Amino acid sequence: MRELVGRPGTWGGLWLRLGQAALAAASIAVMASAYGFAGYTAFCYLIASMGLQALWSLGLACLDGYALKVKRDLNNAVLVSLFVVGDWVTAILSFAASCSAAGVTVLFERDISFCRRYYELPCGRFQLATAFAFLSWALSATSAVIMFWLLASF
Repeated sequence: MRELVGRPGTWGGLWLRLGQAALAAASIAVMASAYGFAGYTAFCYLIASMGLQALWSLGLACLDGYALKVKRDLNNAVLVSLFVVGDWVTAILSFAASCSAAGVTVLFERDISFCRRYYELPCGRFQLATAFAFLSWALSATSAVIMFWLLASF
């Protein structure tokens, strides 16, 4: 069980973390470049959640890179339990933020036709940022499940 792809201190774990951080940063960049996003709480929550996701993932990617460089094993119960808690918290926050942003985007696009009436509203950017957030969440949830399985194997 300890040979899971994506566990801490491996190339798989490093690429998983870098993917999470890159997608979270892309979501932040696209949303921040959209005119008028700050007027909607769900979009501000998405940026805050993706910021936390990017910081957490980048920090763990640095730890994975260091472990690879010095050839150190990061599979001990205390460290993995810290990873489990952090991954599950960031995964839940990312999912909640992605769902709330998606709900507002669907409301604007389909339910009240807000995007058709106000052409200056960048609904395409809202959708793209939300898609990046969901992809970041998918990698984060994958990492959370891997860490949980790894912790259960101790």
